[in-house]
Parts: sequence; C-alpha cells; structure tokens
Amino acid sequence: MPVSEAIRKKLSAVPHKPGVYLHKDRFGTVIYVGKARDLRKRVSQYFQSRRRQGWDLKFNALVEAICDFDIHVVRSEPEALLLESKLIKEFKPRFNVSLRDDKRFLMLKVNLNDPIPHFTFTRMKKEDGARYFGPFVNSVGLRNAVALARKQFNLRGCRVFTPGPADYKHCLYGHLKHCTAPCVGNVTREQYLEQVTAACHFLEGRCREMQGQLEAEMKKAAAAHQFERAAELRDLIRDLNDTWKKTDKFARVPYTLPLSLHPENDLVELATILGLPAPPQRIEGFDISNISGTFAVASLVSFKNGRPDRANYRRFKIKTVEGQDDFASMAEVVGRRYGRLKRESKPMPDLILIDGGKGQLGMACAELKKLGLERIPAIGLAKEFEEIYLPGRSEPLRLGLDHPAVKLLQRLRDECHRVANSYNAQLRLKKISESVLDEFPGIGEQRKKALLKKFGSVQRLKQATREQLAEVPGFGGRAAAELKAFLDARTLGAPKEVRVNP
Repeated sequence: MPVSEAIRKKLSAVPHKPGVYLHKDRFGTVIYVGKARDLRKRVSQYFQSRRRQGWDLKFNALVEAICDFDIHVVRSEPEALLLESKLIKEFKPRFNVSLRDDKRFLMLKVNLNDPIPHFTFTRMKKEDGARYFGPFVNSVGLRNAVALARKQFNLRGCRVFTPGPADYKHCLYGHLKHCTAPCVGNVTREQYLEQVTAACHFLEGRCREMQGQLEAEMKKAAAAHQFERAAELRDLIRDLNDTWKKTDKFARVPYTLPLSLHPENDLVELATILGLPAPPQRIEGFDISNISGTFAVASLVSFKNGRPDRANYRRFKIKTVEGQDDFASMAEVVGRRYGRLKRESKPMPDLILIDGGKGQLGMACAELKKLGLERIPAIGLAKEFEEIYLPGRSEPLRLGLDHPAVKLLQRLRDECHRVANSYNAQLRLKKISESVLDEFPGIGEQRKKALLKKFGSVQRLKQATREQLAEVPGFGGRAAAELKAFLDARTLGAPKEVRVNP
C-alpha cells in the first residue's frame, strides 16, 4: 500500500512516547483505536509494506482502509489503556472487537455518610455523594490492596448495609478481630470513621510507610529462604504501587481529544479557501437528529482555535416543527441561537457550519438575514462527497478528503452528529423510563409530574424513602407506601403485578 506524503509528514512528527492512536477512513470516520508504549514505532508499523506478508485478512482490510490517523500522548501505558477503552466506547470503531461492550474498569467506592461506611467495588460512577477511587486497570491488584487496607485498619468486610448484633453473631471478621465491630458498639461511629478515613489516605498513596515495612518483610523472608512468602510480599508491593499510581494519575486524563496535530494550520487553510480575512477562531456547527419525526433535536458544537470547546456546546428540542422537516428545524434552531445572542449582546462566531447541503444552508442564511446577521460567514458540508456549499454559489467546493480544511470541518460535523444523536437517544430512554410510572394504578399526569419535578428522574425516585415520597403533593402515607412497593418490585426484578389494596 503506497503511503501518501501527508501521512509520511505526520509520521515524522509522532513522538516516541506512550499514547493512543486513531485510524480513520476516507470519510474521516474512526475505524480503529489502539494504544502503544511507543507511538512512533507502533503507528509506523501499519505503513511498512515489508510486513504485509505476515498480516491476516482482517489486518490487511484495516490497513487498506486507513487514510489518516490522529494521536494523543499520555504519560504511561496503563493510562493509555484507560483512554483507549473510553474512546472505543465513544467511537465504536468497526475494526475494534474488544472493549466495545459496556463493561468498565473497576472502581472503589465508599460513602462516609453511611451509618457504618464500608468499601465496595463498582464499575459505574454515580452522583450519590460517595467517594470514588479509580478506575483501575489491574482489578486483581486493587482487590489485594483493599484486602490489605481492611486488615491493616480493622475495617469490616461484610456486605450488610447497616449490620447489627444479629449479624455480628455470624461475623467471621469480628470474631477474628479483623474488624473493630462498630455494629455492636465496640467503637463509636466517629472512631470507626477515623479508621475509614485513614484507609482512604492509604489507598490514595498518602501513607507509604507500609511499603517500607513490606519490603523489609520481603527481604527478611528471602534471607530465611521462605521464597513463597517473599514472592507474595513482592506481588503485594507491586499491587499497591499500581493502585497508588492509577489513583494519582487517572484524573488527569483529558475528556476532550485534540484530533489534529496542527489545528492552527487547518484554520489557516480554511480561511484561505473561504476567503476569510483571518482564520476563524470560533466556529459553531449545527446538526438535526430525529427518528421518523419524533424526538426531533438539534446540537450546537463550538470549536475554539480548532479544538472542541465543550463548555459552549448546546442542545435544543425542536418546538415549532411537526413531522420530519430538517430544513425547517435548521431554520428554527439557527433563529433561536443567534436571536438570543443578539438580544443579549453576546459575541457572534467567526464561522457557522451547517450539516447538510444547499437546502439546509439556504434556510440558515435566510434566518441570519432576518436577524440582520448576514455578515456572519456560513457554509454547509454535504456528507457523501464532503462538498462545501457557500451562499450564492450553485456549485460546491470539492477539495478532496486529504485537505486539512476538509478534515477540520469533518471533525466539527462529526462532533455535531455525535452530540445530536446522543441527546436524541437520551430523550428516548428517559421517555421509556418515565413510562414505568404509567403502570402504577391510579396515577395521573399531575401526580406523575409532581414526582418527576421533586426527584428529577425515575432512578432517583426509586432510591427515595417512603417518607420522602409522602412529601410529594397528592401522596399520603398509604399512597406513598404503595408506590414504594411498586418501585421496589421493579428494582429487584420482581413480577410486575403489584397488589394495591382497594
């Protein structure tokens, strides 16, 4: 496979550092995400024809489809693995098989507001006031580190949310003195909370004295020819280092990925082909998403200096258009967006990108003209051949898929598409979730709205107590108890029929 001059130039700029690489096809779609300890060596292997003899059919197909690539540098190989997993779940590349499911890396959770706090493992982070550690690449190492922390700080390992004297009778941790047994009052809650806090500091790597103790024990065991014990201690030290390292560094993995090595150059190229007086510092893009005219939404994505500016993303529900009419929907959203910016005297973008061809662009320009904002440059990008449409021109610009300006517009358009589709899916899932309440006998639209207004979602509603439900207008003690039983039955997977007393 001949390597283009553009790819050769990008390869020469790739550093010898760990990171993640994304391969793209001629449409700019991410088709493969991988990680590497040395990005330069790993990415170069895809373009070395002498290796072709050893490639299988799938790898050959992948290499044949690669027309471009992007990289992101991180500080360690485990960090690259975490970022690789995140990007595979986001882009769902067709050549990636593993890590495409919804399984996530393991995290550690503790809620210091619980009656008797305890550490639990989870794969999903929630806004529940708990403290989370991770995620961790080495789940076995994490479990070993937590086991050591429980033993060192005398913490409970039982799974009961609020254990009591009845649970203590059968508790192995308490009888072996591995736990200080706050469930029977051996220590106060405040004293036990100090133990848990100390364990948190240990798992964060803020108390590393234990590592020295373990290393001394390991050397002593090796000197006494107790090699199995020494190996166990060596592995435990390694697990602790893995746990501490990931807790320190994962938070620094960015949530936005710069998908270009030189975005400033892309902006210069874009300004040149569009005849703009200067490179557009802020570009806003629009896309419409609906399914057969239902849940019609729009996305607004902002790029600043050629990179995603997520703080200025916006999402819209289409309000005035009935049925499936992308042209009218685009006109509504553009009018709402820039009408508001004009009323509030806020700065306008340097360029507007419309996902679509001449029709969508024409509707957007008409709305801008109504607002007296026709001076703002606006263009359309048609997906099939990546053609750029300009106002007042019948023929589009065809620059080729390797042109830097086209790639910049593709990145913006693809981000618009992702945000619009995810918002559409979110609304559909919310509607499906809220429909569970419709099955509750006797509930009306007003009482349903009152519940959702107080708790925000069905998920939070399921976590509410009977007393909290009784505070909602229209729900007394009896109705609250019946609703609580109804929701618990669905949470626990019980049969859907819930008996309601006449």
